[in-house]
Amino acid sequence: MPVENHLSNPYLPTGISGLDSILYGGLLEGNVILLEGLPGTGKTTIGMEFLYRGATQFNECGLIVSFEMSRSKIIRDAAGLGWDFERLEKEGKLKIVILTPEVLAEELGNPDGTLFREIRTTNAKRVFVDGLLPLKHYYSNTKSISFREALHSLITKLHALKVTALFTTEILSASPLGESGTNHEQYLCDTIITLRNQAQRRSVHRSIEISKSRGQAYIGGRHSLKIEPGVGVQVYPRIYARPNVSAIQPTSNTRSTVGIPVLDSMLGGGIYDGSVTLMVGISGTGKTVAGMQFLMEGIKLGKKALLVTLDEHTDQILRNATSLGIDLQAARDKGDLIVLFDSPLELDIDEHFYRIQEIVEKNNIERVVIDSLAAYESSQLEESYDFTIALAAYFKQNLIAAMFNFECPELLGVSQISDKLKASAIVDNIVLLNYVEISTLLRRAITVPKARGSKPDQRTREYVIQQGGICLLEDKSVDDIAQVPQLPFSAYYGVLARSPTRKSPIIEETLASGKNLPHSRIPKPGAKIKPKTRASKEKSIRARN
Repeated sequence: MPVENHLSNPYLPTGISGLDSILYGGLLEGNVILLEGLPGTGKTTIGMEFLYRGATQFNECGLIVSFEMSRSKIIRDAAGLGWDFERLEKEGKLKIVILTPEVLAEELGNPDGTLFREIRTTNAKRVFVDGLLPLKHYYSNTKSISFREALHSLITKLHALKVTALFTTEILSASPLGESGTNHEQYLCDTIITLRNQAQRRSVHRSIEISKSRGQAYIGGRHSLKIEPGVGVQVYPRIYARPNVSAIQPTSNTRSTVGIPVLDSMLGGGIYDGSVTLMVGISGTGKTVAGMQFLMEGIKLGKKALLVTLDEHTDQILRNATSLGIDLQAARDKGDLIVLFDSPLELDIDEHFYRIQEIVEKNNIERVVIDSLAAYESSQLEESYDFTIALAAYFKQNLIAAMFNFECPELLGVSQISDKLKASAIVDNIVLLNYVEISTLLRRAITVPKARGSKPDQRTREYVIQQGGICLLEDKSVDDIAQVPQLPFSAYYGVLARSPTRKSPIIEETLASGKNLPHSRIPKPGAKIKPKTRASKEKSIRARN
C-alpha cells in the first residue's frame, strides 16, 4: 500500500500494512502511543507486530513489557502469525521482560531498574507495554502516588531514553461512540488509536481509528482492519477519505470503441479514456455480455482489462462467455484479462477497494467492468454510494475506461435507476437496456440518454444477443415465428415509455401536408381557435345525431 509523506520530519514506520498510510508515513519518533479497545480487538497483536517489523525490516531492537502474559504464550501467539520471536531473542533484536506492577512501581524511582537497564543494554528503539490496566489497579489501592503521576513518570523516563513506546489499555464498556472515557492515559499519551469490533449483520467488522496524534497529520475516521494467520495485521484505509494524488483531474480527448459498432455511433463516436459508462437494465438484457465485449475490444487495442464480479462466480462467467463465442478464457490465460470475484455476503468495502486498486496498479489495467453495482447496494447499503463515488474518481484520475452495470428492479421500462445509489449523477454515459412487449413477443431496446462531451443519438434502437454478443438491428423487419407481423421500432411511438403505439401512415402523411385530419379537431398550423358558443355546441350535437 503506497505511503505518502506530507512532512519533512523523519517518521518511524510501523511496518504494519496500511497503518503507515493513514499516519502519512508512520509515527513521530519519541512519541507515546496508546492502543485502546475492548478485549479481542487486536491490541496485543498490533503491539507485537510493531516490534517484529522494527526488528526484521528496519533493524531496530524492540522490548516487550508484559504484566499478565508469560514469555511462552507471547512466543506461541507470535508464531501463530508467522513471527519467530524466539529467533529474534537469540539474535539480540528482541527482549521479553515479564514484570509485576509492584516491581515497575519500585523501578520508577530507580533509573537503574530492570526495565530501563534492558532498554539501554539492548539499545531498544521500540518499547511495547502490554496492558496498563493492572498498573492502574495497583495504584488505585496505594496512597503513595496516583496512577497519573506514575504514568507521567514512566513516559518521561522513556522519552529521555529516546524510544517510541506503545501502551495498550482496555475499554471496560463500550459507549455508543466506543471511547473509553476520560482516562488519564488519554491525556498523557501523544497518539491515541482506538480499535473496535462492530456487528455487521451476522458477522463482525474490525476497525481502527486515529483519535489524536500530536505533531502530525493523519487520516481520520474508521478504517477496516483484519488479522490474518501467517500474515499479521492488514489496515485498509476507508475508501472515501483517501489522500488526493493530484489536485488536477486528468482529461483525455482520445476515444475508443466499446466493441458494439452501432452503440459507438449512438454514444457520439465511442467513449473517452477515463470515462465511466453506466449500463442499466433488468436481468437478462445483456449487461454482462456488453461488459465482455467492452473488455475484449479493449484487449484487441492492447489495453489490459479487469472484470470485477459479485453476481456470478468466475467459472460461470467464463462458461457463459464461451457459449456466446467470446473467449475470455484465452484472454485470461495470456494475462490480458483478470477476473476478480468477491462474494457480497461478507464484503468488506475498504478491503475490496484496495484489491481493485492493487490489481489495477500492478497490471497497468486500462479497462474495467464492475458487475454489478446492485450487489454493493444490497450488501453495503450505507456505504455503496461513497464506494461508487470513490471508485469512479479513482478510474477518472488514472484515465481508465470503466463500465458499471446496474440491475434495474423493473421488468419493463425504467422509472428510476436507483433509489439509494444515485449513480447516474456521477457517470459520464448512461445506456438503458429494456424489454419491450409487442404482440406476444419480448424484444430488447437500447437507448443512450446521456453522453458527456458527445452528441448522442437518443433514438431507441433494437438489439439481439447472438453469437459474438450484442448486435443492434437496423430499421428493418425482424424474422420471427410470431403470428402477428413484427415491425421495426421505427413503426412505433413510445417504445421507451413502455407503451409502443403503432404509427399510422395516413396520420403521418396528413400532418406532414398541414391538412386537418378527417373527423379530427386538430387545427391547421397557425389557425385561430374560436371559442365555442352555446349555439355552436347545439349545432354540433344536431350534426352528430
